[in-house]
Amino acid sequence: MLIDRRLTLAGMLAVPMAAGSEVLTTNKQVTKPYAALALQLAAHSVEQEADPRAAMLAMIETVGVKMRSANVFVQQYGGSPVRLVVLPEYLFSSYPWRVSIPGFARAAAWDVGGREYDALGKVAQAQKLFLAGNAYETDTHFPGLYFQTSFVVAPNGDVVLRYRRLNSMYAPSPHDVWSKYLDIYGLDGVFPVARTEIGNLAAIASEEILYPEIARAHALRGAEVFVHSSSEIGSPLDTNKDIAKQARAFENLAYVVSANTAGITGTTAPIASADGNSQIIDWKGNKLAESNTGETFTAFADIDIAALRQARRKPGMTNYLSRQRTALFAQVYATETHQKSNALIADNVVKVPDRDHFNRVQAETIERLAKDGLI
Repeated sequence: MLIDRRLTLAGMLAVPMAAGSEVLTTNKQVTKPYAALALQLAAHSVEQEADPRAAMLAMIETVGVKMRSANVFVQQYGGSPVRLVVLPEYLFSSYPWRVSIPGFARAAAWDVGGREYDALGKVAQAQKLFLAGNAYETDTHFPGLYFQTSFVVAPNGDVVLRYRRLNSMYAPSPHDVWSKYLDIYGLDGVFPVARTEIGNLAAIASEEILYPEIARAHALRGAEVFVHSSSEIGSPLDTNKDIAKQARAFENLAYVVSANTAGITGTTAPIASADGNSQIIDWKGNKLAESNTGETFTAFADIDIAALRQARRKPGMTNYLSRQRTALFAQVYATETHQKSNALIADNVVKVPDRDHFNRVQAETIERLAKDGLI
């Protein structure tokens, strides 16, 4: 029965979501190109802050000011209004360094509908744009845990997309509580796509850009623009993530708007360890813009959804999305040969892991794969 359930879920990936879905609004006609901005800013660790939440709220206000200045320049320079801004990964808190999972959840993880989202909603409303970002988030269904969440806030201030990172090395994932998570949110809550007046938006978190299945699952459900919040090593050489961003774009005929941090402050690590190379890539895999290092708004470019949709509707060898034969792979993906689901559920009870849990799971997976002759 378990295999049958997974086969059903695999088949659902190729089925459009219902029109009434909370995470999939009515599709709207996109008529004119607009500017998208991958805003490269320094993340700040709040672990040493006396009041982490006050620090995050203050930073949201500061980011709003920088965003407004950037938007004015981009429109004056290129002529197109900025309709989409993507912020870097965990911009307002940085990632947990030495704090336990429940401790970080209490100190720095956002509540759904909490003050941080209200503050970002006011920024999006004031500047009349879609604002994409990334933060750690609590969930009342899973006390003591947090999920890394990529979100999109609409110009009316509402959160229209909430995506929880699925492939994470050192943080809980919905896959770790998979059976319960699916019962609560269904597949619409796992691979959400927001149909908006600037196109169909979906989120990819950080290193998930390296996993083609994440982007493909969203594309099969209609995604046209991938918002990618990241904090990664910048380099004049092509990194794995750089190569993957271009691949995810052309293989899915989708734009990638990827915002990297401009370093991380408030830690003992060198500030510029994750800095540079924010970029925008078109649906052909071409880099339209790319930033150097430091805080900057130089990664901006026009998004032409009408041209993308025309390409998706044109028969030809380069229309890779329409040529995808999803049923070929359903049974292979439906089996748990590699990392298993429900790693944080025991006897139907969700457990809170220690920090070493994730290394143990990976080590056990590698040992099993070797024993089974798969690696």
